[in-house]
Amino acid sequence: MTAGSFESGTGGYDPEPPRPTGLLDVLSVAAVVVDSGGRVVFWTPQAEELFGYTAEEALGTHAARLFIHPDHLPSVVQLFTEVLETGRSWAGTFPVRHKDGSTRLTEFRNMRLLDDLGDVYALGIAADHSLLQRVETDLALCERLINQSPIGFALLDPDLRYLLVNPALERIDATPAEDHVGRRLRETLPLPDIDTIESALRQVLTTGTPLLDQYHVGRPPADPDNEHAWSLSFYRLEDPGGRVLGAAISFVDVTERHRASAEADRARRRLALIADASTRVGTTLEVERTAHELAEVASPELADVVAVDVLDSALACRRMRKPDNGPELFRALALKSAYPSVALRAADPPGDLAAYEGDRLVTLCVHTARPVLVRHVGERDLPRIARDEEATSLLARAGVHSYLAVPLIAHGEVLGALDLKRTRNPAPFDEDDVVLAAELASRAAVAIDNARWFQSVRNTALTLQRSLLPDHPPHHTGLELASRYQPAQATSEVGGDWYDVIPLDDDETALVVGDVMGNGIDAAATMGRLRTATCAYADLNLDPGTVLQHLDKITCDLEHYIVTCLYAVYDPRTQRCHIANAGHMPPALARPGRAPRLLDLPTGGPLGVGGISFETTTIDLGPGDLLVLYTDGLVETRHHPIDDRLDVLLGFLDEPRRPLEETCDLLLYGLRHPDDHDDVALLMARVR
Repeated sequence: MTAGSFESGTGGYDPEPPRPTGLLDVLSVAAVVVDSGGRVVFWTPQAEELFGYTAEEALGTHAARLFIHPDHLPSVVQLFTEVLETGRSWAGTFPVRHKDGSTRLTEFRNMRLLDDLGDVYALGIAADHSLLQRVETDLALCERLINQSPIGFALLDPDLRYLLVNPALERIDATPAEDHVGRRLRETLPLPDIDTIESALRQVLTTGTPLLDQYHVGRPPADPDNEHAWSLSFYRLEDPGGRVLGAAISFVDVTERHRASAEADRARRRLALIADASTRVGTTLEVERTAHELAEVASPELADVVAVDVLDSALACRRMRKPDNGPELFRALALKSAYPSVALRAADPPGDLAAYEGDRLVTLCVHTARPVLVRHVGERDLPRIARDEEATSLLARAGVHSYLAVPLIAHGEVLGALDLKRTRNPAPFDEDDVVLAAELASRAAVAIDNARWFQSVRNTALTLQRSLLPDHPPHHTGLELASRYQPAQATSEVGGDWYDVIPLDDDETALVVGDVMGNGIDAAATMGRLRTATCAYADLNLDPGTVLQHLDKITCDLEHYIVTCLYAVYDPRTQRCHIANAGHMPPALARPGRAPRLLDLPTGGPLGVGGISFETTTIDLGPGDLLVLYTDGLVETRHHPIDDRLDVLLGFLDEPRRPLEETCDLLLYGLRHPDDHDDVALLMARVR
């Protein structure tokens, strides 16, 4: 027959009875039966282990003589008599003599037995007292540790249902202990990664290998508004026989450590952001570019939507009026979103002007020169953030829930505001964000301030220089003309390059290209003086070499300036061109049907050296011939030999019949680079 058991109360038979526990085996409980005469009639193997006597040695022997010390014999006989005569059970601890001669404390449970014939026996159940005491102490210690520990504990059955929880876990998930029993882990502890936790528990149940210090973060029911962290450890529980009883979980609250680590990580990111801003913001002296760099740095680390708006009066470098409650005119310079959002449609596009009333938060920010923080944006706040009703609706759709505006202040002057919004980032702006945004805004404001003044000075110098250059040349007999002036691309300062076309008597035309070494307003002013002097000497009908000698004397009186110049006079009657060179780049000549070439002219010293004579060279020009005069900024670079660059120039002149305006643009586009640090003057003359 196979093993089985009857199911209690139903009369049914359960073919798979529960496996026995191993607790009795741990306790090694012995059973001894003594008849009314005091002789041992039953002896278990556990009795042999406890007392040291084999069954053959014990059976039939008087129990008192076997393992009771003579001094204790009267007491034992009295207790034995009471059990047999009265039937009252007795329990207690008694010293017993072991076979090896030692005395051991043994805990007894004695009771009377009757068989079917009415004979009386005494049953003694015994276990080692020290073992029982140790087990009892262990149980008490475990119970106290679990109940009083600040660490949460839970015991789960193999199906991961609660069997037991301690008070600490009750506080974590805000559920009474009795309400845990029979429920699953996910029903009381809704952590976001509960599937991972249950998978780990099943792994532990299968392998028996504990998983220790598993880090989990969530918002417990007891404190749903704040994030907590726990270190979870999973263990498999087995009885002494190896049967799996279930799993145990310990919950160690490491929230403070988690928050400290998060704050330290946040501080590191903020320092990294500031360091990043130091290298990325203000790389050029362009206001728009600087604003764009600030927006790039602030998104998405600081805000989901970033806008940089500067007061139009600040861009114009006008003196700011005193702050009041009136409207302000802003120019949007940069707009950046961490992801596609309808909030972009609510913002002013870069380059646009927008007037904001005094009650708007961005206006309040620039008027007070202080940050404006709205931690939790409500329906009443959105109209004070958006420019109009449509923008208000768009910001609501985008989910703007927190807002921060920080003034851009440089040298005590408010230039504008850094506008920050959060939509997907769930955390509202806090005081730390205000400090970080203010630091970024302060650094960017200085760069914007430098850029706006830089551009203002540059525009002034460029306006001055352009005013000193001739307008588009009028018609000149026998010549088709085109010209260009282009300031340096990589710097804000203008240079002293110039060109001129001067009508002379007898239909002659003077062509001039010059370069004042240096840059800035002083160089432009010097160029204007030399251009005026050149026009005056040209009216005297002097040959080019003589004109350059007079200009050399004037330049010597100008402190610290050296000038190169090319002066040519074209006579349409003879179709000849007379040219003199003062240290300038050689002109290029392109003729139909021939390869373009550089004119080989005697090169005198630059103007300003003094005491140098300049030789005039005469060349014949035919119909369609193209003469190209230019300054060194067109061909010189820091990375290429000048001869190679001159070859490239000649390569662009392979089609002399190309329209002159198109050829000018081709040369500037093909030879100029955004990093060029010099300006360019270009003059082309084609013989009709």
